[in-house]
Amino acid sequence: MTATLLAFTTALVASLGLIVPVRQLALRVGMVDLPGPRKVHLQPIPLLGGIAIYCGVLLGIVVSSGGQAITQSLGILTGATLVILVGTLDDRGLLHHQIKLFVGMPVAGLILLASGIHAQVFSVFFPGRGALADALLTLFWVMGITASFSIFDYMDGLCAGVAAIASLFFAVLATLSGQVLVSTLAAAVMGAALGFLYWNFNPAKIFMGDGGAMFLGFLMATLSLKLRMTGTSRAADWLVPVLVLGVPIFDTVMVSISRSRRGLLPFTTPGKDHTGHRLGNCGLGTRLAVLAMYALGFGFGALALLVRNLGSRQAVEVTAAVCVVALCAVALLEKAPYERQQRKAKAAS
Repeated sequence: MTATLLAFTTALVASLGLIVPVRQLALRVGMVDLPGPRKVHLQPIPLLGGIAIYCGVLLGIVVSSGGQAITQSLGILTGATLVILVGTLDDRGLLHHQIKLFVGMPVAGLILLASGIHAQVFSVFFPGRGALADALLTLFWVMGITASFSIFDYMDGLCAGVAAIASLFFAVLATLSGQVLVSTLAAAVMGAALGFLYWNFNPAKIFMGDGGAMFLGFLMATLSLKLRMTGTSRAADWLVPVLVLGVPIFDTVMVSISRSRRGLLPFTTPGKDHTGHRLGNCGLGTRLAVLAMYALGFGFGALALLVRNLGSRQAVEVTAAVCVVALCAVALLEKAPYERQQRKAKAAS
């Protein structure tokens, strides 16, 4: 518990303090997000906030573990460094946006696999023969969650706040299972995200950029793969991480279904058609829409804690019921007002 609190505090203070010099650097080198048809902000906002989050997480791990966790987590940090680098280069316009999806994210997933971090689903049913299927599932999960966060940073404070909430539940679940490394990493991510959130909540003074969003998404995917709960059913062990990440998964599914029905490519077509946009257009506005997404994050986290204590059959039934409710919500949100985008748009949202 001491290491967890130290990681959280260090990452929080570091992220809070680093934003000022990082913001000045972004302005100096011209790394700003300009207003546009698919943007919510009306003034240029500095990018590179992801650097402060990255440094906060790194310092939180180093200070709380005396360097031991760095050795144990070399693969995680290598993959995380790769995705923030690729995302930052994309923010700068130095890479084609599809490189991050089809090169950066898969390579980061392969780094995790090489480090021994992988899903354990098919190998349970097919001992000795399910390793390849688990490896493919790992790559799909890492790419999917990282990409989900990449397109999730569309409102002030949304991505950082939801990541902090998910990290909180990962830290709690890991602590209950005695996983010190996982709880420490989750606490560091939560602290760094909250420190950044102070500057990023509406009206935002800095954005994390695609590098920061991808960095958080990669760490969320990693935490979910590393989490191994004790005294739980097999189905609960698999489903709990999915529930903890329910908000970005729901948002990605919603925009994917909506855009596909309109003949658009989900991850390459920008637009103000995400869950938060639609909630805001229903009268909530930006701040209340983001707070509603936070509440949804806490709701999914509470369901994860509930499912943790259920048997396999009950866990599957509860999760299936959640999926049905989520699909009904998608149908309702499809009727909510949003700004329609053109098919020719190519940049990721």
